Amino acid sequence: MVAGRREYPNPMKFFLLLIAGVFSLSAARDVEILWDKFGVAHVYAQNSEGMFYGYGYAQMQSHANLVLKLYGESRGRGSEYWGPKGLELDRWVHVNEVPQRAEKWFKMQTPEFRKYLTAFADGMNEYAKRHPEALGEEYRQVLPIEPVDSLMHVHRIVQFNYVSSALRVTAAGTGRAVNLGPLASNAWAIMPKKSENGTPMILMNPHLPWQDWYTYYEVHLNGPGMNLYGASQIGFPVLRFVFSDYLGFTQTVNNLDASDLFRITPEGDGYIFDGEKKAYEKSSVVIKIKGAKDEVLEIKKTVHGPVVWDKDGKILAMKTGGLDRPFLLEQYWKMAIAKNFAEYQAQVARLEVPTFNITYADRDGHVMYLFNGTLPKRKSGDLAYWAGVIPGDTSETMWTSYHSYAELPKTIDPPAGWVQNTNDPPWTSTLPVMDSTKYPPYFSARELTMRTLSSLRMLSKEEKLSFEKMVEYKHSTHLEVADRMLDDLLAAAPPSAAKKVLAAWDRNADNLSPGAVLFEAMMRGFRPVYKVAANAVDPLKTPMGLKNVEAGIESLAKAAVEVEKNYGKLDVAYGDVNRFKFRRADYPGNGADGALGAFRVIRFGPQKAPVHGDTFVACVEWVKGGPHAQVLVSYGNSSQPGTKHDVDQLPLLSQKKLRMAWRLRKEVNAHLESRDVF
Repeated sequence: MVAGRREYPNPMKFFLLLIAGVFSLSAARDVEILWDKFGVAHVYAQNSEGMFYGYGYAQMQSHANLVLKLYGESRGRGSEYWGPKGLELDRWVHVNEVPQRAEKWFKMQTPEFRKYLTAFADGMNEYAKRHPEALGEEYRQVLPIEPVDSLMHVHRIVQFNYVSSALRVTAAGTGRAVNLGPLASNAWAIMPKKSENGTPMILMNPHLPWQDWYTYYEVHLNGPGMNLYGASQIGFPVLRFVFSDYLGFTQTVNNLDASDLFRITPEGDGYIFDGEKKAYEKSSVVIKIKGAKDEVLEIKKTVHGPVVWDKDGKILAMKTGGLDRPFLLEQYWKMAIAKNFAEYQAQVARLEVPTFNITYADRDGHVMYLFNGTLPKRKSGDLAYWAGVIPGDTSETMWTSYHSYAELPKTIDPPAGWVQNTNDPPWTSTLPVMDSTKYPPYFSARELTMRTLSSLRMLSKEEKLSFEKMVEYKHSTHLEVADRMLDDLLAAAPPSAAKKVLAAWDRNADNLSPGAVLFEAMMRGFRPVYKVAANAVDPLKTPMGLKNVEAGIESLAKAAVEVEKNYGKLDVAYGDVNRFKFRRADYPGNGADGALGAFRVIRFGPQKAPVHGDTFVACVEWVKGGPHAQVLVSYGNSSQPGTKHDVDQLPLLSQKKLRMAWRLRKEVNAHLESRDVF
């Protein structure tokens, strides 16, 4: 066996055995999957093992090709399966020892949870056995799916996409600005005192790119004493967004810094640390490349972690938080099946999940926001310092432990009756704001985005918030930045057709909004300077007013020429330009970049089609008979060739509507499309 590499069974032999029905799949006991008319799987099982089995089967039916692609990449074998285009990712996976660590972590799982991961893989393999014709030929070679694969994939995505980023390494190594990707997700949790009906509510609204490993999958899992509804990213065996009869939680990406890059000082064939020469820990991995010669990847590690950049005299080593926390998946699972706040809090306090803000609500009326993650304890420095390249020749910059759950910023049952997060720092999780000076300066940033200001404004506007109003606000395309500065610009601007269009504009980015295209074009070349500067303690009133009015007038004039040239008129409807054009569908678009203050975030790419934004949405209210919810998966719940569930929810997205979440069996049966029985 090659160092750092797991040997898998011959894929063709396995595939033939699957077709022949040779494999025995132990988890398939009394499992039923009911598929509704939107392609959502409702899994009914006699035990938890069966639920995982059904969930695995369902993911494959909906996204088989994507699952196999992602698992192949997370094994570090993308270039072996599909050629040199996967080489960079394979190097990243192996330099960070993802396959080896996942194997160790799998052995460390409890016997019970190992059974669940095995059942999840068994369900996926059962789908391959029953429907070999549905699998893309290029993806079949990834079979069989092994019990460790889902853990390996989650480890790759969480620790080495969210926590440690290859893009950040490139930026630090080259010294050039690299787009690390925008942050955009929304989360609200509402206490009964804030609710018009006296019922607790939660808004789940993650935003991510509309492709690849980012893809969310909606599912409904039922077992003894469990009715779990929610979503997770493809390939994950547990739900990251979930509500049950008892509680619900959602997540947003936070700016918690759990990963650092250290500049290494070389000395001969080693490096300097605390005035002494140390030897690198060395190993190698053979990466097979389809159609090309194998590559031997030489890996060097320092006391910090692996060397991730060694070019042009610059050597960087990376230290990633959470690599000593193997129970992320189990924690998610036990958070989901908790039946009250005490049980939930006992699980979230484990801090096995190394990043993400977590927002919570339950039927008893408790709400909570947590700035969650494995946050290193550091001796000094602020967030900007640790975001750069850190001197790696001294133990003074070396962290070895994390802040405890008790030390992390959190808000529980606040007087305002609500908590929120829009990827903002923890200080504005409710109003009045939290005192950030009580925490070390490296904990989090202090700047707020326009989307955060929009969120705080909407939550503060209503004395009591109804479920219907929450759904309406979730879809808000109102551009907060316009309210903060446009009046001053219009007051100073000379008469023009462009001024007339903006004066009549409703300041929304809706399908028919006639001034939003012009305003967006103006803002692309303009950075407002406010009369009243931003004050994090008073986010409802600051920043406000426009100082650099002349620059704004100039930018508006340029935007008018651009819009007139491109679209023939200045008041072109927003949805005529920006389209929900995805796969084979094409509908009028709405939503905008969160930097402009839109709560409904949709980023339209160069082709004026969506590339990022609303993915899974759930608005949940715990009423007397149980949770009532409306949901949506913007791009549909399947990506397999020939499916009808890849674009069937786009009309609702265009209409700013959600659909009912069917949690009762009689509701599912009333909207049944097909059934699988095991």
